[in-house]
Amino acid sequence: MTDLQFQFRISQPSISFIIRHVCKAISQHVKPICFPEFSERFWLEIATEFYDKTNFPHCLGAIDGKHIRVVKPEASGSLYYNYKNYFSILLLAVCDASYKFLFVDIGAYGKSADCTVFKESVFFKKLQNNMLKIPPPKVSFTGMTEPMPFVFVADEGFGLSTHVLRPYSGKCLNVKKRVFNYRLCRARRNIECSFGILTNKWRILHRPLNVDLTLCEDIIKVCCILHNFVRDRDGFQIEEILTVEGLFDVEYGDEVRSKKATKLRDTFADYFVSEEGALPWQMDRI
Repeated sequence: MTDLQFQFRISQPSISFIIRHVCKAISQHVKPICFPEFSERFWLEIATEFYDKTNFPHCLGAIDGKHIRVVKPEASGSLYYNYKNYFSILLLAVCDASYKFLFVDIGAYGKSADCTVFKESVFFKKLQNNMLKIPPPKVSFTGMTEPMPFVFVADEGFGLSTHVLRPYSGKCLNVKKRVFNYRLCRARRNIECSFGILTNKWRILHRPLNVDLTLCEDIIKVCCILHNFVRDRDGFQIEEILTVEGLFDVEYGDEVRSKKATKLRDTFADYFVSEEGALPWQMDRI
């Protein structure tokens, strides 16, 4: 008796329908597990892990934004055309010391700066209104002369504030500032590693997304959810973070600083060069 071979073809509208419903189901049922509610205990655990892995005290997360390539949306003009000369939407994310995402904001125009997107995000508004249940300032380590607030770390694309620390800018920096930039970089690179793991695990991000914008956002959102799920289940191999294809740095935004924020950064810098806060190898790395 001859085996009969059957070939089934699924139409494009049917595939689109299936993908949308799968994305919706994952968002509804898996997201609450992979993105837990914020609490003071939750933040303290993250800060402890950040210090254990990066030696940066009172760090609650690393922030960055990335371009994700898309095929030019219809009737969009130059809104999605970025400074690297291709069409994209932005993925803004905050990660912890285990390379898991704590918050993602997806869908901003490719022409937008990461600082602008961050200031318009739900996360930033809650941060400004003290709605994230972040622990109050405290003296956690020997050598701290005053209670230190808990902060997030970012690159030069973000404005300096009492909630977000960024590197000192310029080339002619003194030793203290170079040490601070090195220590901040050790903590901030976690978000780059997170993006690297994300794009190398979910290869659809290696090419421009050729679907409508709502589905683009759903796909990226689900990739971030599954990224956290897999991180909890399997961990990661260092080879996963060696390349970051399909994701690109966003353009730097305007810098907004205040005397209070500048003083806070200087306080961290002073601690990093103090006897209690210095690392044995930091002078060799600057």
